[in-house]
Amino acid sequence: MKLNAIRTRFLVPLTICVLAVAGPLGCGGGTKVVSLTDPAYSSRPAAGGETTFGLDYRDFEYSAKRAVDSFLSSPLSRKPGTTAPWVMAISRIINDTTLNIDTDQLVKKIRIALLNSGRVITTTAVAAGGPEDALSAQVRDLAESDLFNQDTVAKQGTMVAPDLSLSGKIIQRTNRVGGKQQVDYYFQLTATDIATGLAYWEFEEVIAKLGSNKSFSWDS
Repeated sequence: MKLNAIRTRFLVPLTICVLAVAGPLGCGGGTKVVSLTDPAYSSRPAAGGETTFGLDYRDFEYSAKRAVDSFLSSPLSRKPGTTAPWVMAISRIINDTTLNIDTDQLVKKIRIALLNSGRVITTTAVAAGGPEDALSAQVRDLAESDLFNQDTVAKQGTMVAPDLSLSGKIIQRTNRVGGKQQVDYYFQLTATDIATGLAYWEFEEVIAKLGSNKSFSWDS
């Protein structure tokens, strides 16, 4: 199949299957190849939008949706023996690209969708590198303060520890395809059962940007 039609958008299936001793895991994956001047890739096709060799909001929305769909289709996405949701902490999401990426942009979309599914709640009290919101711990210092009604102060031993840890990586690779440049972005995510250290879910999605050498410029 030729990749030189500058206004062609297509999908190339990429089979990714993950095996683990814990049992079957969710499988997700695919390659989304987009042209740098493909108006069909715009969220407003009538306006004739363009994409770049970098990553934009459409890439994050697409990858986040694919990740959530993959997780929810996994048999391990439901907490065994209960209807209660998993409690998930955010571990390291590594940016291994040349772009100035805020990985929270991807993670936040995933968190919102999983919360709305009723299967996962994210704790902001525990995270790699420190809590997202330290106030839930700090407020317990008010237990010694005469200024506060002690019946309203959060008590010790009431915060909930996480069951799952979400970690991941965004990887960038650049290749020449004929007379064009192709930049591949790998979105990789893992949900680990903290109690056992076993990966309960694995995900990978590849977005490839194909365009002319003349338009090889970075939009970070």
